[in-house]
Amino acid sequence: MTEPESPQVSPYPIDVEEKKAYFWCACGRSNNQPFCDGSHKETEFVPVKYTAKRNQTVFFCGCKRSKLAPICDGSHKALN
Repeated sequence: MTEPESPQVSPYPIDVEEKKAYFWCACGRSNNQPFCDGSHKETEFVPVKYTAKRNQTVFFCGCKRSKLAPICDGSHKALN
């Protein structure tokens, strides 16, 4: 498996709305980071669906290497 691109080596803090679905970009190619814009179609990656359980700020992974994808787990610290 190839590695995804890392558009940002830090998380994206996003205010999410309860019960709304978000599709996190897993390939790193989207121009609408951290969300999918369909750029993965030429890759082996697929977006990850995240449904907000409540209104809150969520930290979506920007380096695309989180083991808790789409949520940041601090994996970006190993990339520096």
